Parts: sequence; structure tokens; C-alpha cells
Amino acid sequence: MSRRLVTLGEAMAVLTSPITGPLRHAPNLSLGVAGAEATVAIGVARLGGRACWIGRVGDDEFGELIRMTLAGQRIPAEHVLVDEHAPTALMVKERRTGTRTRVSYYRSNSAGSRLRPQDVDEAQVRGAGLLHLTGITPALSESARAAARAAAETARAADVPISLDLNYRSALWSPGEAAEVLRPLAAASSVLFATEDEARLLVEGSNPEELARALSGLGPREVVIKLGERGAVALADEELLPVPPRPTTVVDPVGAGDAFAAAYLAARLDDRPVGQRLDDAAAAGAFTVAVTGDWEGLPDRAELTASGSDVTR
Repeated sequence: MSRRLVTLGEAMAVLTSPITGPLRHAPNLSLGVAGAEATVAIGVARLGGRACWIGRVGDDEFGELIRMTLAGQRIPAEHVLVDEHAPTALMVKERRTGTRTRVSYYRSNSAGSRLRPQDVDEAQVRGAGLLHLTGITPALSESARAAARAAAETARAADVPISLDLNYRSALWSPGEAAEVLRPLAAASSVLFATEDEARLLVEGSNPEELARALSGLGPREVVIKLGERGAVALADEELLPVPPRPTTVVDPVGAGDAFAAAYLAARLDDRPVGQRLDDAAAAGAFTVAVTGDWEGLPDRAELTASGSDVTR
């Protein structure tokens, strides 16, 4: 089986305040790159896999930063398309308190939202070991939604497993609209990631175990309910598996779920057993939240192997 992951979506420039408190008091802002699908691609590449990210960026300095960043993380540049008619999206992060990070998006009519089915390289999808989608891409626009559907249809026709992270964003669409679009994608998936609240967009359940079983009933054989600082619960081949959290110091919680998914999928591409996939995923999430930035703290294989049960050691 191919060890390459293919994903598509929107990458953004991100401005981050270096202080705790209102953004207006920040003496400066640091510049970086963010985006759920791009983070997953980088995470897989850091763990020794191959990854392809398909998306659009603007013909601007932010877009060039994204291209340079992905290339530096061994993500092929030929699938990062430059749109001359729309800007790169922007995300702004402030640490409002010591435990709360607030995020604002400036993505209306962005280059990423102009993703379309013609942008999807069907040969890349057909030759992949996994196609990874999130609920963010189909929420961006009708054309981006069509692109996600086209990629899923190509993958299914080629018997390529699909991974879906529901990744619901209330600022982009309503719960009802999201459920209508995400339910068929979930049914087509082999692997499904969701928080408890996201799971309840599609199914009913009073606890993570019930939600995992209900989501599995839609089609996916592997379901992971992410519980944040409480760890996770997974259902794989009808077996429920608790995933305890890894001790760590939380500096920036944004990106933890994408790091979790990246490590799980990298291990799946390596044909590692489910228990190892979940252990890697929990460790990767803990590494990531200990560092400022969506992807900067993603571990490599040696770090995961050496981490044991506590990434702070």
C-alpha cells in the first residue's frame, strides 16, 4: 500500500501575540503559517511518511511564506496553487488569559476558498494510501465543497481509504448545513475524528462511547472521539479503546487535534496496530500544545519513540 497521504484545504498566514492579554497591547506580532490540513500533512512528513497538500494561496507575501514553509517540510510545491485574483487568508491569535487562546479569521473570498474540483490532482488521489479531509474545506465555499466531494469520489472509485476530521467551525456554517454535507462524507470514510460536540452534529449519544458506536454505524470502521485534556476514546473493529492523556505543559492548544490525527494516520500508513496509532497520536498532541504555533511542535519519529508516557521528560 502507498504510504502517501493526500489532503486538501486552506492554509493561512497567522499573526500571534507574544503576550498574555488583549491583542491591542501587544508590542509586536509574530508571523507564521496555520491550517488544519497543512498541519496534518506536515505532521505525517515529520514522522517519515510522504504527504501532498492541495490548495490555493494568494500571489502575495503570505502566500509565498506558505509555499516556503511547506517546501521546507518536504511537502511538494507543485500542488500549492497561486491564485492571482484573491489574497491569502489570515488568522490572528491572542492569548487572552493564561488558559484561553482566542482566534480571529480574515478569510472571506480568500484564495483558499476558491479551491475547485479542477484543482484536485486525480492521479495523486488514486495513488494515495489515504485521503484526508476535514469539515473546514467544504464549509469555505460551494467550489471548495465540490472539490472535497470530487476528491472523495475519486478516492472511493480507486479504493483509497478516506480519513475525515469533522472539525466543525460555527463561523463558517450552521449545524444543519454542516450535518447535511458531512454525513455522506462520514459514511464514505474509513477513519473518522470528532470531538463530542462535533459527533452530536451527526448522531446522538450521552457519552463518548455511545457517540463512537453511533458514528461507526454510519460507515467508518475506525472512530476516534477527541476529549482534549481528558484524552480520547477510540472504536476500532468494534473494540472500544480508552486513550489516556499525556502529561505536558500547555502553551498553545491550537493544532492539538490536527497533530493527533497526523500521528494516527502516519502510523496507519505504516501498518502499525491501532494501539500504537493511538499512543503516537496522544504523544503528538502533547508535544504540539507545549509549543507556540499550529505545527512547529509536531514531533519526529525519534521523539515519539523516546517520549514514553510523558513528553515533558
